[in-house]
Parts: sequence; structure tokens; C-alpha cells
Amino acid sequence: MELDELRQMSAADLAVKEREAREEIFKLRLKLRTNQLDNPTNYRKARKELARIMTLRREKASATGGDRQVSDATAG
Repeated sequence: MELDELRQMSAADLAVKEREAREEIFKLRLKLRTNQLDNPTNYRKARKELARIMTLRREKASATGGDRQVSDATAG
């Protein structure tokens, strides 16, 4: 899926896409470990798509003011 398409999705839609991506990665990892995966690059592509989705969810959460955390490096 294109990045522009993902950016236009709502937070709820991104949550659904994240769950689907995680399920796909699980299936691909199982096939990879049992030597049934024809093209290993599909596994890498699925992982990168999940990372994009998670990044966009984090961006949307921080834009709305949610999920504010202070890291240990900046605290104190």
C-alpha cells in the first residue's frame, strides 16, 4: 500500500491495517521457517509496511496530544 493512502486513513483504520499486517507477518514467518516461502523479500516488505503503519499511528497519536512519554535520557 502506498504511503499517501496510509496517511489518509483514520487512526481506527490504521489499527485494523496494523492487525492485518501482524497476521500476515506471522504467516510469512511460519512459511519462512518451514522453507515454504517462495520469495523471502515478501517477508521483508511486510515488516516494512508494518513499520510504516506503526509510525503513522504514532504520528497521529502525538498530533492529537496522546501518548506523551518522557524518556529516561531527557528526564532529570
